[in-house]
Amino acid sequence: MAEDTLRRFREGWRIQGRVIHALMIRELHTRFGRENIGFLWIMVEPLLFAGLVATIWRFMKGPEEHGIGIIAFVITGYIPITLFRHGVSRSVSVFIANSSLMYHRQVKVLDFIFVRFLIELIGSMMAYVFIASILVLFDEFPIPTNPGLLVGGFMLYAFFVLSLCFIVAPLSEMSEVLEKFIPVTTYVMIPFSGLFTMASWLTPTMREYLLWSPFVNAMEMMRKGIWGDQITAYYNIWNPLGCSIVATVIGLALCRHVRRTLAVE
Repeated sequence: MAEDTLRRFREGWRIQGRVIHALMIRELHTRFGRENIGFLWIMVEPLLFAGLVATIWRFMKGPEEHGIGIIAFVITGYIPITLFRHGVSRSVSVFIANSSLMYHRQVKVLDFIFVRFLIELIGSMMAYVFIASILVLFDEFPIPTNPGLLVGGFMLYAFFVLSLCFIVAPLSEMSEVLEKFIPVTTYVMIPFSGLFTMASWLTPTMREYLLWSPFVNAMEMMRKGIWGDQITAYYNIWNPLGCSIVATVIGLALCRHVRRTLAVE
């Protein structure tokens, strides 16, 4: 009995993996086509945003702020925030755009959300590694002192973004008004993302309020993993992890509700 259950479980995962792979190829072809650099745009888009903002900050604020390189500081903050903005925006109306595929029994509504998020995640990771490697050669980016903490912080950040996507996708199906508010909301969230400042640079009162943000805790982890003892970081791993789990449960319940009422075209 146990072996049979395990075999069915493995077969289910194998089929689901093939579905996600096929949906990713379809999504990449739909968004980027086969012309120019094709799917590499998933890396170039975050690079353009982060590079432009880092250049502007370099001319406005000088080479360093609080003893750390301004270019590296902006890059480590802006690429994750780009993942948040693009990931949430791509989740809007994702069911409507892929409703024709729901005729296939193996395709689930969660696959659409996960595939779009996974594409943004891969693009952000590629951009992060690429630009950091280039900047290291020019002594504009430090070699991470704790790569495990850096990766752990990035994964927690990504997990929270994914949990938000699980909520935004079904809500956008339930109300078209949400689509109008998403761009504004993603901009409003930037001051609470840890992009512009470290928690140690703030007053104790401001720091206490800002550390309620899961984004800030994950961002502090990433920067601590890069600069190590050179900076003072404040973070609580259970904040982004707990918030992500709660948001995921809510999002899965909303997705289940929407799937029952979704009209397949």
